[in-house]
Amino acid sequence: MTIFGLGNPGPRYAPTRHNIGFMTVDTVARRLGVRFHHLPGRFLARARYANTDIFLVKPLLYMNESGVVVREQLTAQPDEFLVVVDDLALPFGQLRLRPKGSDGGHKGLASIIYHLNRNDFPRLRIGIGAPQGMDAVQYVLSPFTPEESQLLPEILERAADACLSVVTDGIEKTMNLINAPAQHHPSTTTAPPENLK
Repeated sequence: MTIFGLGNPGPRYAPTRHNIGFMTVDTVARRLGVRFHHLPGRFLARARYANTDIFLVKPLLYMNESGVVVREQLTAQPDEFLVVVDDLALPFGQLRLRPKGSDGGHKGLASIIYHLNRNDFPRLRIGIGAPQGMDAVQYVLSPFTPEESQLLPEILERAADACLSVVTDGIEKTMNLINAPAQHHPSTTTAPPENLK
């Protein structure tokens, strides 16, 4: 299983809402005790979990070119995969897993759909809430508020749970567990410890 966390590279974007995909795969990597290595166009970490090889990938060509890296990674290492992204349409902290679908206005998903010429791949959307009195691009490229930052670690743990549940239990069972309002999310894992122009 390959898990792609989407975001924008560099310290400028590291703490921003658009990078919650990066943050999620970082959380999975910490949980599994593995480190990322810098390869052309991506950071890649490899782990063994529940008798499954897991590849964690952070594309480094900016959000709207994510599909280039996804295609290259899957060409080099064909695999089932999951994409983790932020979502403006979901309340902050709510998770939604889908087996396929449109890009929903997300430039990273749009790039992947374009470069793979398919939309039948699972994606885990993590709600970042809607902008209030702010342009959408400005909003996603802004840091979390202090209040959101306090809640963020727990959200990232739940997102990591969801990723690992897909590995162990599959898409359908994981969807049933996590596709609920944020305040009702259970922990789902019992196994161990825009290129912006």
